[in-house]
Amino acid sequence: MARENSLPNEMHDSSLRRLLRRAIETLCAGMIVVALVGPVRAEETSEPAEPAETSPPPTAETPDPTPAAVVPATIDPFIKLRGSVWRTKAGIVFLKTPIGLLTLSSKTTLKDLKASQEVRFWVHERHFVVEIRKRADESLVHRYLSGPMTSGTDEPRTLHWWGPGGDQTVHVGTQEERLTNYREGDPLTVEVDETNTISGVHDMQFDLQISQAPPSGSDVQLLLSGTVSKLKSNFVFVRTPVGLVMLNSKIGIPHVKVGQPITLHIDNEHVAVTLPPTETATPRRSASPSP
Repeated sequence: MARENSLPNEMHDSSLRRLLRRAIETLCAGMIVVALVGPVRAEETSEPAEPAETSPPPTAETPDPTPAAVVPATIDPFIKLRGSVWRTKAGIVFLKTPIGLLTLSSKTTLKDLKASQEVRFWVHERHFVVEIRKRADESLVHRYLSGPMTSGTDEPRTLHWWGPGGDQTVHVGTQEERLTNYREGDPLTVEVDETNTISGVHDMQFDLQISQAPPSGSDVQLLLSGTVSKLKSNFVFVRTPVGLVMLNSKIGIPHVKVGQPITLHIDNEHVAVTLPPTETATPRRSASPSP
């Protein structure tokens, strides 16, 4: 009877041991699977590392651009400008140029200038030339020559003049009687046609105010020397062979004094101001007392 009772117990214990062994085997297998799969999953889900910060390739250092050299001119004074009509009043024409205001005045001419016309202006030593042309086709409207009266030597009834193209011969034409009041070397302004024949005798003056450096691409040439005659606010008044010229100190004029020589050179958009070196007195040696 005891044998019969122990048999079910043994069977029950054996079943429990089998279940426990299977559970242990299953648990171990699961641990192995986790151990194998875990690292792979960790590599797949981990965020990619940030790339190492790299500095850009070094750039070659370039020196600061040096201002273009101003080629020294041989003629002083010399001016070459173009201007447009700003406003007019009786006997006076105000022209806007790349460097400031150019004023032409005359009692006998300059009465028909229009905004559709362009004024071209040259100064060469004691001579100056004014050309008025139409903007549309550049056809000539007026040409004025001014300077000391110089008789021609090669042809009779001619005068010798400077022009933008060089020295030229001007024919007196029908104006010989008007010229009898002028002597050799007297200041004279005449109007000439396209054949360089005088068509009128006039008076003409000009005034120049240089208030700014010309913008890039400007067609400006200027070489002008003189002596500082007055200082007022930001302006320097310079006495030159062509008259009194007003300069704005903002164009690059250093500190100057009245009576000091100064030279202004403008080559297109480049401006150069030259002051002669100041002479320094050589110190004298004091005579040492004799022993």
